[in-house]
Amino acid sequence: MSAATAHTRAAAEEWFLHHGLTYFVPEQRAHVRRAARPGRVVPFLVVVAVVATGAGGAVAWFADQLTLGPATLASLLLLAAAWYALTRLHAAPIVTWALARTTGSLRTLLPMTTRALPLLLLFITFLFINTEVWQVASNLTAGALWLTVVLFLVLAVGFLLVRLPEEVDRADDAVTDDFLLATCRGTPLERASRELVEDPDADPAAHAEVTGYERWNLILVLVVVQAVQVLLLTLSVFVFLMVFGALTMTDPVMKAWLGSSPASLPGVHSVSVPLLQVATFLSAFSGLYLTVSSVTDETYREQFFGSVVHELERAVGMREVYLALRERDRPAVDDGRPVGG
Repeated sequence: MSAATAHTRAAAEEWFLHHGLTYFVPEQRAHVRRAARPGRVVPFLVVVAVVATGAGGAVAWFADQLTLGPATLASLLLLAAAWYALTRLHAAPIVTWALARTTGSLRTLLPMTTRALPLLLLFITFLFINTEVWQVASNLTAGALWLTVVLFLVLAVGFLLVRLPEEVDRADDAVTDDFLLATCRGTPLERASRELVEDPDADPAAHAEVTGYERWNLILVLVVVQAVQVLLLTLSVFVFLMVFGALTMTDPVMKAWLGSSPASLPGVHSVSVPLLQVATFLSAFSGLYLTVSSVTDETYREQFFGSVVHELERAVGMREVYLALRERDRPAVDDGRPVGG
């Protein structure tokens, strides 16, 4: 390997690390592969499950609410899984970059809100003034409401993990000479991309398909970006319902619907406990609705993902040129696996 090629590859790997593409670097990918082995993951999960079960039982016993047990168990398992991913699987740089990328684009929240919220608010307002919704939500215990929110969260993330790979496929299906030149412009691989395109024996799309950990890297970025945007809109719905409810849901109305005068939050007499429960329930449902709509509806999809499509395409183009450089110098394997695996 020439010194110039080694320098280019090192600069590209540094670029990957600073742009939330940790799994694009072979050394980082090897560490993650070892940490993801069943021999390391299973003992960790067993310990977490035992501790979470004990904690859930203790919380349920002290609070005298059976539903708090499974709610605590589910929450601790999710938190432990997130901690393992952020630390052992080196997902923290990926999540950090995605969060920074999203918060840096908050100016797009207003146009996104004007597109996504109006119809949703009409639908949610109709449910909000529905007697049955108040009866169901207000009779949920704290644990049951907590479990319901966790259920909506898991469903939303699961839906994203099923559908977001399609966004990656759209990007890696578009690899051409012009695509590589455009995506590598202004990066450490700009010169290498021109050399690859000008080489008559090279295939620009030889490594276009993103697979393995690199594919999950891009999916995780999309999940974080989508989650932050949905969370912001969900909080907007929650604030609207709390304000609207405080103005319109008077004590006589709630007493007629619920059969008794509602209890107020300590120190906040204008906000009742049932109002908080109903607003939380409907806001969580709105988050699930927005998640599904943002992926299945083409208008919403463009609005939600338009800000990161360029980053996604640039990552695919950079990866193609980077793997071509590595294959030219060492075409065999990387850590016992095919190049780019």
